[in-house]
Amino acid sequence: MSLVQLDTVYHVETPEGIDLQAQLAGPVARILAYAVDVSIRSVVLTIASIFLALADNAGVGITLILAFLLEWLYPVFFEVLRNGQTPGKKYLGLTVVNDDLTAIGLGSSVLRNLLRFADFLPFGYITGLVSMTVTKKFQRLGDLAAGSIVIYQTDQQHTSQLPECHSSPPPMVLALEDQTALINFIERHHELSPDRQQELADILQEVTHKRGKESIAYLRGIGAWLLGVK
Repeated sequence: MSLVQLDTVYHVETPEGIDLQAQLAGPVARILAYAVDVSIRSVVLTIASIFLALADNAGVGITLILAFLLEWLYPVFFEVLRNGQTPGKKYLGLTVVNDDLTAIGLGSSVLRNLLRFADFLPFGYITGLVSMTVTKKFQRLGDLAAGSIVIYQTDQQHTSQLPECHSSPPPMVLALEDQTALINFIERHHELSPDRQQELADILQEVTHKRGKESIAYLRGIGAWLLGVK
């Protein structure tokens, strides 16, 4: 009997043909992050209410306003201004992004958080938990409406780190746009899936006379030569 493993790797292809991927965050990690945020909000509200209690009725009113702001604006503030990470998400290494892996904006953040009341129904975020469990991208109702997902934050390795390859000159004089394309091919290797790299390399098979992984290595070598790598 074979077991089908749950694939949490999320793939997106940009209009430029670049393959991006991220690791989706499941319900457990998201619940833990939410618990951290609730704890932070509760501590802030408790400390504030102690001092505001000295102001009698005015203090009660301010406490209620603060509770409202912490409940509804706290997540929006951090998601929009702190790279999609509330303190709880940051602690768990999570971040909220659009489903095309771009940074989440104000409108999407407000929408996904306003709909938390629907995820809460009938109590204890049961609806949200069920939604995350049955959807392929672990999205609660707010995520589905806003087009957002929660992923694991990874340290980005920039294009300054080139793959290992042997620098080699091109077999012919290349036009400027061809040189740019080959440089992009090697500099953005971490953004292209192996299948996508092979697909691009196969297009130039009649020129390179190389096949398979050898063609990828050959194009990388030309790109390295163009960059002055020895």
